Amino acid sequence: MDSIDYYEQYANVYYEDTVNIDMSKIRDKFLELLPENADVLDLGCGSGRDGKALEEAGCYVTLLDGSAQMCKLAEITTGKEVLNLRFEEMEFEEVFDGIWACASLLHVPEREIDQIMEKVCFALKPGGILYVSFQYGEKEQIRDQRLFHDYTPDSLEKMLKRQKELEILEIWIDKDARRKDKNWVNALAKKKEKRDRHER
Repeated sequence: MDSIDYYEQYANVYYEDTVNIDMSKIRDKFLELLPENADVLDLGCGSGRDGKALEEAGCYVTLLDGSAQMCKLAEITTGKEVLNLRFEEMEFEEVFDGIWACASLLHVPEREIDQIMEKVCFALKPGGILYVSFQYGEKEQIRDQRLFHDYTPDSLEKMLKRQKELEILEIWIDKDARRKDKNWVNALAKKKEKRDRHER
């Protein structure tokens, strides 16, 4: 079973488990960096919880998820169409002022992450803002029938720096909202403006 198969099978359980988690503190940090009425991609939108909140904050949100069942549930949450695409199928070119990838890229194996991140960066407008979060750790393993690639602040910094177009703004650790014994590594990054992409 790959990770998308898991969400196809357990979509309702996952939805109920995550739809009411309060992400407002981190979401506000992300929103502060965006222009008014920003175009935002909710990448791996899951329940649609964050996409709905971003829309309510004045953003124009595009929702995307690899699981058809999660897309159906997110459409109920948001009242919007959700694109049923895997990360590797994305073909956006400088469309978004912000990309919100909350607990979604964590299923991408290390051997594929750079290729996926290139697509993510390509989808951002110059000056666009990226938020990502991963489970804290140093392993890549199957847990709960899904592949997880965990990161530490150091390994996340190295991964993001391989994308030469990105400038890291902040990396931090916080506690899981449901399980206090689990930590998350978060990052905010900015796509460099065209004139300064070759400065570093």
